[in-house]
Amino acid sequence: MKKDPRHWYKGNLHTHSYWSDGDEYPEMIMDWYKTNGYNFVALSDHNILAEGEKWILVAKSRMYEEGFEKYFEKYGVNWVTHTVDSGRIRVKLKTYAEYKHLFEDEDFLVIQSEEISDQYGDKPIHMNATNIQTLILPQGGENVTDVMQRNVDAVLKQRKETGAPMFPHINHPNFYYSVSVQNIIDLHGERFFEVYNGHPLVHNYGDTLHPGTEEMWDMINIAYLQKNQPLLLGLATDDSHNYHQYGTAYSNAGRGWVMVYADSLASNSLINALEAGSFYASTGVLLEEVNFDKNTLHINVQPEVNVTYTITFIGVTKEDKRSTILKKVTGTEANFELTKDHLFVRAKVTSDKIKTNPFQEGEYEMAWTQPVVYRN
Repeated sequence: MKKDPRHWYKGNLHTHSYWSDGDEYPEMIMDWYKTNGYNFVALSDHNILAEGEKWILVAKSRMYEEGFEKYFEKYGVNWVTHTVDSGRIRVKLKTYAEYKHLFEDEDFLVIQSEEISDQYGDKPIHMNATNIQTLILPQGGENVTDVMQRNVDAVLKQRKETGAPMFPHINHPNFYYSVSVQNIIDLHGERFFEVYNGHPLVHNYGDTLHPGTEEMWDMINIAYLQKNQPLLLGLATDDSHNYHQYGTAYSNAGRGWVMVYADSLASNSLINALEAGSFYASTGVLLEEVNFDKNTLHINVQPEVNVTYTITFIGVTKEDKRSTILKKVTGTEANFELTKDHLFVRAKVTSDKIKTNPFQEGEYEMAWTQPVVYRN
């Protein structure tokens, strides 16, 4: 039997730096992710690419001044360009073309990305563009869905024109509850959204008036199947902005990521695998295997000592109007066999381990696999 050439690669697709509203230098951010076992990171600042000349004025705060001192100490006078005037430090930021070579090797990739940050009225509408080649300005529009569609179309247009693999994804739909289930249902060409985002203001779990993102996910996919549209796939991301202060009031690194099963650590390979649904989203739970073969979804958890796991299969049958729990197993391995009566099924793995530095207090480490459909 031929050996499977694919491997699991860990990555974060939503990250901010001093190039927009993050509070750290790109090099320090990349170093953190690489040191902490990530294989790829997409730096996705708001409406800007890390190119050209940009200077920042270091905030007059001991915390940020110490941040500069650590940056200067790590990279040195021959790398860090800065001035000091009247006691204030100004720093010239390194571009993507400059800093990526410090980190990229056979085990780590830096992907150029952008968070296209648009709005309709008072509703913020943000979409990431992963592996973008040139800046895309916010497209605007006549309503929320129109704004989203125009930005999706702009990314797909650049993909077609450049031939470079890239994709848009919907960021934090419950940020100010700006994006509804129906807004996403009405889209065409969008394949991804954030089922989990680590920013404290994004309402992953919804409220009494709004569904959480996981519930939204299933509602959207029921509608997509009715339209013969490809299923929406769920990402987990950090949306990290804060690198010097920690806790539920801040947006920190290390909260959510994707594990992509791809044949190489290259942008085209990773994006092909993502678009094929060959990945899972995680806030801490790791999986040894996610396999869908002969209409059986197989989950095998990579266990930690003294941690208990619950594997829940969630799906929709042709008679259902909403998703339900189809099977629940306590343990590290489980199977679910789809029949022709199932519209789709996905798995959620929850541990009894409280997450370190969570999105909100009391969160357990989790993982979500992508929905699969019955194959004749």
